[in-house]
Amino acid sequence: MHADMSILGLFLNASVIVQAIMVTLLLLSVISWAMIIDRARSLNSATKNGNAFEQRFWSGLDLGKLYTDLTSRNNIPNGMELLFVAGYREFGRLRKQEGTSAEAVMDGTHRAMRVAYSREIDKIEVHLPFLATVGSTTPYVGLFGTVWGIMNSFIALGSVKQATLAMVAPGIAEALIATAMGLFAAIPAVIAYNRFTHKVQKIETQYENFVEEFSGILHRKAHSAVKN
Repeated sequence: MHADMSILGLFLNASVIVQAIMVTLLLLSVISWAMIIDRARSLNSATKNGNAFEQRFWSGLDLGKLYTDLTSRNNIPNGMELLFVAGYREFGRLRKQEGTSAEAVMDGTHRAMRVAYSREIDKIEVHLPFLATVGSTTPYVGLFGTVWGIMNSFIALGSVKQATLAMVAPGIAEALIATAMGLFAAIPAVIAYNRFTHKVQKIETQYENFVEEFSGILHRKAHSAVKN
């Protein structure tokens, strides 16, 4: 009777350990793809919203009106909008305190924006460590399954007098599937991680530039108010 050489048949005939490795790799692959889709949407949205807000910010709109528009709507500000809201809110609060110097106002404002910046970067970097872990470890997990399967195949050969290719082929084939599944999980994760890391770096640079440029605008407002 010929062994079932289909992928499903090889999986069902594999040892329990190899089956567990295959199931683990399949789950990691599914989770990775879910995270890849989620990160792609989030990073594309962050880039689009950041560019749209920058155009609005530099259009000459009054900063007070912009702040009111962002804080009065139902949607919670995020990304670059949140940096602006955090900075402008702290700037207005500190300016109302009597005896607060322009330097103290700007120090507090800058700290508020840096805190908001850190939180936003943490949001867009979520899932990236998991993708990096999947990309770096799943090939070795699959290789372990392959080694284990081949080892069992050769151990089984020791109990027979005459070995044939038909006897060892199914065991080797099911073992190699584990390696293939490890690569199937790792390759998309590595590609996505590298692409997303590049996008995150571009967003970080955009946010940092905005914080410095907005700080410069508020710095001039703070010192002009002191002179007046």
